Amino acid sequence: MTASPAGSRGGAAIDLQALARRSEIGGLELVGYTDVGDRPAFKLALAETGGRWYLFCGHLWHRGWSILDVTDPSAAQVVRFLPGPENTWTAQVNVADGLMVTALARIPPQWGGDPARPFDETALVWDVREPAEPRLLSQIRLGGTGSHRNFWAGGRYVHLAANAAGFSGYLHVVIDLADPQRPREVSRWWIRGQRDGEVAASGDDGLSLHGPAYIVGDRAYLSYGGAGMVVLDMSRPDQPRQLSRFRVAPPFRGGLHGAGVHTALPLPSRRLAVVNGEAHAERCTEPLSFAGIVDLEIETEPHLISMLPWPRPSPGLPYASYCDKGGRFGPHNTHLPQGRPEHEAREDFVYLTWFNAGLRIYDIADPREPREIAHFVPPDPERRHGPLPATALVAQSEDVLVDRRGFIYVSDKNQGIFVLRRTRSVKGAG
Repeated sequence: MTASPAGSRGGAAIDLQALARRSEIGGLELVGYTDVGDRPAFKLALAETGGRWYLFCGHLWHRGWSILDVTDPSAAQVVRFLPGPENTWTAQVNVADGLMVTALARIPPQWGGDPARPFDETALVWDVREPAEPRLLSQIRLGGTGSHRNFWAGGRYVHLAANAAGFSGYLHVVIDLADPQRPREVSRWWIRGQRDGEVAASGDDGLSLHGPAYIVGDRAYLSYGGAGMVVLDMSRPDQPRQLSRFRVAPPFRGGLHGAGVHTALPLPSRRLAVVNGEAHAERCTEPLSFAGIVDLEIETEPHLISMLPWPRPSPGLPYASYCDKGGRFGPHNTHLPQGRPEHEAREDFVYLTWFNAGLRIYDIADPREPREIAHFVPPDPERRHGPLPATALVAQSEDVLVDRRGFIYVSDKNQGIFVLRRTRSVKGAG
């Protein structure tokens, strides 16, 4: 496929070559850009329907979800925007088997929420077999503050990272979607100290499932914040059972939301997992987050075997460390194949966003010696859509998703979606 030289911003064409020249880029080419109707996207999901490709987007600063036709990623088109409830986060989205699950959550004040106004919570279930004409089927409510990054890859069960009445933080909630118009709760699993009246074990803090609870067969890999990564036996979905727990704090950052373990990506054929935290404070004014590879050969004894290389700015920039650029710097989201046929499913590459250091791609063919093979840092945005980042208006790459055609979609906190692909020199690396 030959890429078009122009993307879109507010309906107007933009010069991709000029955009690439303003970026830090290596081992990748920029093939498209869209501002998603002037609404920066956050989390991303893909579906292939009737020979066409659709990208589903949650939004951080806007209440609702966008659906784009990306059959030609160099000319993405918004085909539908679904308004969401007011004063409610609509940042998370999952699509599989013709169903879309969209998370609803209370917005913290620092992210633009108004604590004096009502909000909606947990998740909506939609029929998206006709992507341009979604149909709302049902709502899952747990009476708490809502859900965050959920796991829905098709089949019968959706796995929520959700808060429920009587609990603190997010816990693992399994919902039966055999009848998507009548969702039914199957089980809850949490760490002692999350339910009202419980006392946490010594050393446990930041007890909250960031999610997703990544499911492979009868195993669930839970990115449980300050509690680390938890592996559950899900052979009985109504009776989850803990098999192991991998802790990162200390020495790495534990504590509040997103810290400790933010994402766990199991690589089942290799008996490994890529595990990372989330940078939170701007300009690195916090303990170090981490991104590394965990050995799961003996699943009851997970242990760290390597760290992913730390991103460094390109030569000639006015800072020697991304800590000095402004905004957040550190690991955030990885591409998650989730067993979906639309997604690239290589187990020798890791795609990881680093906020102001953009996207980094790693070759982990040798898991003890991971190496960076490509990177993309978009230019800084020209317009602020939300209150963050506070220290500087800089690029803040958020989510990354890779389709099986090799197109890489990267969202940004105050910009649109950048579409990339690996250059020939790195396509077969590893």
